[in-house]
This record gives sequence, structure tokens and C-alpha cells, in this order.
Amino acid sequence: MIILVIYIVIFAAAFFLVRFGVRKFRQMNDFTSLKTVTFGDESAVRPDRWASVISVVTIFLLWGAFTGSSWVPIHAPGPFVGDAEFTYTLEAPNGDRDDATVFVRVFEVGEEIVKPEIEPGDGFARNDASAVGAWRSDLILMDKNDETTRDDGAKVVAIDGQPVSVGGTVPVSAGKVTVTAKGALNFTPSGGMQMEPIWLPPPESVVKRVGEIASEGYQNFTLWEHLYWSLFRVIVGFALGAAVGIPLGYAMGLSDWFRGWFDPIVEFMRPVPPLALIPLVIIWAGIGESGKIILLFLAALWIMTISARAGVSGVAISKVHAAYSLGASKWQLMRHVIVPNSLPEIFTGARVAMGVCWGTVVAAELVAAEKGAGMMIMVASRFQLTDIVIMGIILIGIIGYGIDILMRKAESWLVPWKGRV
Repeated sequence: MIILVIYIVIFAAAFFLVRFGVRKFRQMNDFTSLKTVTFGDESAVRPDRWASVISVVTIFLLWGAFTGSSWVPIHAPGPFVGDAEFTYTLEAPNGDRDDATVFVRVFEVGEEIVKPEIEPGDGFARNDASAVGAWRSDLILMDKNDETTRDDGAKVVAIDGQPVSVGGTVPVSAGKVTVTAKGALNFTPSGGMQMEPIWLPPPESVVKRVGEIASEGYQNFTLWEHLYWSLFRVIVGFALGAAVGIPLGYAMGLSDWFRGWFDPIVEFMRPVPPLALIPLVIIWAGIGESGKIILLFLAALWIMTISARAGVSGVAISKVHAAYSLGASKWQLMRHVIVPNSLPEIFTGARVAMGVCWGTVVAAELVAAEKGAGMMIMVASRFQLTDIVIMGIILIGIIGYGIDILMRKAESWLVPWKGRV
């Protein structure tokens, strides 16, 4: 929650700084700057590069700050590491009370550690020692060396002088102590605000893992082979979906018979998530490569069909009447009016379909895949190798973003009239 609050504060501060500060010193002379009307005009909206850079830097800094990364200058409070102690009060069955101290050594997980040596002290409650890893907890059977134990009816009635009962929790200087249902003590050191590496590793761990897998491979294949097969499956599945979906969408937009015939099928399949089709794909196509391609094909098919149909439906009727009045044939109308005016919708659908295919490729590679970024992520997750999981997610995101940029460039080259006519 605090990360979200910090992110919102940075977003607001950066917005006002760039909008009312930096932007005053920039002079824009492009097509957009010459427009007199910009609000509501999609073609006048261009990504603010300052915002893009600040956004990426902010995410990186938050990631590093809340994982204790050595790559960032600031850090959120980390977990407690070091020696701590607390005192418990043991009450004997006859009402006598005695205090004993528990010395705890909190260490970073993975380090070799030795419990601190302590003097047992006097009285029927004896001092004890324990060692626990950061972000972990330790069950302390404090009466193992006490003269009067829980079996004799003794019980802990206070921690550091604060009264406590079974199930109660008392904060101490380096964490908190809970009295369990059986009367033992459970010590949990302060976890701070940083994420444990098993949940979110620091950036340098992910980068290091990229180098290791790029040079040594993972699950018998190199990193580039994993990424190649994921990219190959997505491109083939998307291309097949577009090759079938675009003509089908045109037919549904131009023919009432095609619209009536295919509309129930398209509208029925459109809300069905591709993941729900995995069992059926396995039954139909087995667990080979064809099954993964079919799943991605179905993920792209309905989106491309609907986008092509919407593109045809969005053509202004005045343009159609103008073409017919000039003597255009149906083929000429299709080539010079319908296709050019429907391309913006088709490109928008293609970008959405590609994103869905990238989101589906992980599930597609669950179908007994031997290689692929999705397979790499899923295998790593079984062994809690979070750095590999995050590495795979980042690489999939980078490749997907790169493809989206290429599609934007293709759209601006092939459809330069978008938003201008």
C-alpha cells in the first residue's frame, strides 16, 4: 500500500514539474503543435517522453529501494539483523514468579550462524538463546532448561514487563513475541519495509540471472532459443488468426448473410478466454507444437474478426455515395474506400490481438512444452526461482513492447491519414 502511495505522489509531482516547469522551455514545431484544436482529437495526443522516462525510472527506483538493491541510492527500512533480547516472566503453579532473558541472533538467510553463548542465570526460569533468519520466525521452547516447566503448570505471564496471555502478542525492541496456544514463545523479528528476495529479488539478481542463462542455458536450451520459440509461436498464431479473421470481418461487415451466419459464433467465442480452451486443444491436437499454435490462433481470430467488421461499419456512408456517384465499381469501392478507412480499426485490433497472444503464450507453453519463455517461467516457479520468473516476465514485456512499437510504425506508414480525414 505504501508503494502505491509513493508512486501516486511521484506521478503527481512529476506531472506538475514537467507541465508547468520544463515544458515552458520547450518549443514544439511539429504537426501537432500547429493544431488549434487538440482536446478530443486523438491524433493530437503524443506520448510525453519526459513522462515515459520518469515513469520507468520511478518503477526502477521503487523496485530497488524496496529490495535493498545496491544500484539505487535510497532504501526503505530493511529487516532487523543482529542481536536482540527480551525478558519473559514465568509464573510457577504456587504463584512465584521469575524472569529470564532470551538472547536472539537474527541473521541474513543463507549465512552460517552460531547461537550466542549465554549464562543460564539463577532462579527456576533460566536464560535461553536462539537464532532466526531475517523475515522468519522461531518457536522458542523457553522452558527446556527451566527448573519449572509448562508440564508442571508454569506459564508465561509477561514479556518485557507487559502482561500477556495465551495467544497474545507483545512488541519488543527488535520484533514481536507471541505466546502460542501451548504456552511457548514465538519470536518474529521486525521485517522492515523491504521485500524478501524469495518474493521480489533486487534488480542486480535478475540481471545476473540473465547473464547466467544466456551463457549456460536453462532446461537444456539457451535463453535465445526459449525466446525464439515463444516469438515464433506468437507470430505464427497471430498471422493465422489475422489471415482468417480479417476476411471474415470484411464479409460480416459487407454481407447480411455472412453477418447473420457468423455473428452468433463470433459473439459466443469472443468472451471465452483462450485458457479455457486448453483441454479441448489437447484433445483435438495433442500436446505437440500444433496445439500451441491453434490456441494462439483462436486467441487472435475473434479479435481480428471484430476489428475488421468494426472498420467496415465505421466507413462514412457519404464516402460510399461519393464513390458510387463517380462511377466506382464494387472492387474499386473496396480498394479505395472501405479498406483504407477500415485499416485504423484493424491495426488497433492487431495490437490488442498481439497483446492477448503474448499473454496466452505462457499458458500455451504449459501444454508439455520443452522450450519457450513461458515454459521457463513455469518451471522456475515450481522451484521458487523468482529471479528467473521476473526475468522471463521482463523479457516477454520488452519483446511485446518492441512488437507494438513496430506495429505503430507500420500503422503510421501505411495509414498516414488516420485521425486527419
